[in-house]
Amino acid sequence: MDTQAFKQTLHKSDRYNRRGFGSANKRAQALAEAYQSGLIGSIRDNGNELEHGRLKVKIAEAFGFCWGVERAVAMAYETRKHYPNEKIWITNEIIHNPSVNDQLRKMDVLFITEEKGIKDFSGVKDGDVVILPAFGATVQDMKMLHDRGCHIIDTTCPWVSKVWHTVEKHKKHTFTSIIHGKYKHEETLATSSFAGTYLVVFDLDEANYVAEYILGNGNREEFLKRFAKASSAGFDPDKDLKRIGVANQTTMLKSETEEIGKLFEKTMLKQYGPAELNEHFLAFNTICDATEERQGAMFSLVDEPLDLMVVIGGYNSSNTTHLQEIAVSRGIRSFHIDTPERIGEETNTITHMPLEGELITEKEFLPSGNIKVGITSGASTPDRVVEHVIHKLMKISEKD
Repeated sequence: MDTQAFKQTLHKSDRYNRRGFGSANKRAQALAEAYQSGLIGSIRDNGNELEHGRLKVKIAEAFGFCWGVERAVAMAYETRKHYPNEKIWITNEIIHNPSVNDQLRKMDVLFITEEKGIKDFSGVKDGDVVILPAFGATVQDMKMLHDRGCHIIDTTCPWVSKVWHTVEKHKKHTFTSIIHGKYKHEETLATSSFAGTYLVVFDLDEANYVAEYILGNGNREEFLKRFAKASSAGFDPDKDLKRIGVANQTTMLKSETEEIGKLFEKTMLKQYGPAELNEHFLAFNTICDATEERQGAMFSLVDEPLDLMVVIGGYNSSNTTHLQEIAVSRGIRSFHIDTPERIGEETNTITHMPLEGELITEKEFLPSGNIKVGITSGASTPDRVVEHVIHKLMKISEKD
């Protein structure tokens, strides 16, 4: 498919909307009423600190809702108001936050179900309204919905769209897109659908494996088996790794994305020499500003003396998981929770998700005596959720 031509056709359609239905000011006001927190505002005014008896809370300089998330949520709410009687679907979670998605369900927005990676669009009919979430949707799904006669409300984050534009450039110049991301993640699935030939690498270890293969130090069958689910159909590492461009899932760890880009640049330089480098390597900066800002704030926060860290955000939220990784890498006792209800204020317990683990419950998680707790949240977490977590910590601290 000529993805650029299709996008131009889609954008001209009177059944396609990526601007929303209200003014930016009204949108911001509605979100403020729904999700902002007076407590968080006062903590920010106090140097990002709160003292309550023996408890001291330090919040990150930047956390929570980013502009792209605010835009997506507001557009989804506006859609229900604009189409009060129509059947409205969303192709995935609008963002990775349980409370926000539950609110949409209460507004009678239907979620497309998925089984074994296959979405079931059988219930979507001509004239239905379909919301594309902040992560975007595959170009194949967009075309199917457009051909079916649906009204499409596109809340895709502009930073994600920027990555799509990057991989389309790779395709135009016959470069393979090496995408730093999680191959099952909705955003990476969407990005790869706009690419031509692509390979998804999860981390620096996988990138090093690919780099070694480029330099002639790999096994073809082993390579194909390892990336069978993370590469384009018919991927041939002996042919398709001669000209590469780098892109990323916008919520990946910035420092690792940068390392991967430098690794492949050095690899192609070593393989082809400086005179031929531009014929074999393309790099674009596709790191989201908000992701970069929040990760930078987290690095600053963990430099402080903290007794423990609470990271709040959906368990399937990539940007939240990477914030947790930063705390764990510094050896800080850290807990990733998705909702305030994970904290038992009467029992001093917390049910949390360790990195690459299953939910576990820890008793007496808030120790006795004076304690300093660091708090941050992912880009899909409203300030009001963070406020509720802090209130629970305050109540537990009062029992000592």
